[in-house]
Amino acid sequence: MTNILLTGSSRGIGAAIATAFDTPGVTCIGHGTASGIAADFADPGAPRELWAKALDALDGRIDVLVNNAGVFEANPIDADDDAWLAGWERTLRINLTASAELCRLAVRHWQHRAVGGRIVNVASRAAYRGDSPAHWHYAASKAGMVAMTKTIARGYARDNILAFAICPGFTMTGMAEDYLSSRGGDKLLADIPLGRVAMPEEVAEMARWLALEAPASMTGAVLDVNGASYVR
Repeated sequence: MTNILLTGSSRGIGAAIATAFDTPGVTCIGHGTASGIAADFADPGAPRELWAKALDALDGRIDVLVNNAGVFEANPIDADDDAWLAGWERTLRINLTASAELCRLAVRHWQHRAVGGRIVNVASRAAYRGDSPAHWHYAASKAGMVAMTKTIARGYARDNILAFAICPGFTMTGMAEDYLSSRGGDKLLADIPLGRVAMPEEVAEMARWLALEAPASMTGAVLDVNGASYVR
C-alpha cells in the first residue's frame, strides 16, 4: 500500500490528481476537500499541522508527497506599497514556503524511517518564461519550487528520496478559464502550437506516473505540459 499526501485537492488539477490516485494499492489523503484535511497555507503553522494530521490518518507513514496547492492572484506594481508587499508575501508563503515546509518534513520522515520516498511538486511554465507584469510573485514562487525540487533530488538521492516537478502551462480549470477570457482567449491560444490548453487529467496522469512508476534515475526531472508553448 502506498500512502500519499496531496495538497490542493479540492478542485482543478488537484481534484484530477486525486481521481488518478483512486486505484487499488493507493491511499491518498487530500487537503482542502470535504473528505480531506483543512489547512490554510497563509497560516505559518498550517503545513506542520497538516502533516501531523495526515500522518495520524495514514498510520504514521507517508510514502509520497504531492505539492499542488497554490494561488494565482494579481499584484500590480502600482498598488499601494504595503498592499503590494503583502500580496508578494502571501503568494510566496502559500506557493513556495508551505511546499518547502512539507518537503522538509517529508525528507526528515523518510530519513528517520530509513526508507525512500517521492516528492512531486506542481510548478508552472511561468518558472521558465515568466508571467504577466502583475504576476512577478507567482513566477518567482514557481521558479523557487523548481530550484527546490532539483536541490532535494541532488541532496537526497543516495537515501532513495526522489523529487520531480511538473510545469503546466494554461490548464482548463476555472482559474485558467477566467484568465483566458480576461486576456483575450484567441490570442493566447494562438501562442500554443497544440491549439488548446492542457486538460487537468493530462497533468494528473503525469503526477500519478511520477509518484508511483517513474524510474529512480529520473529524479530531479522537470516535465513540461504546455502544448509546446514554451520549449526548453
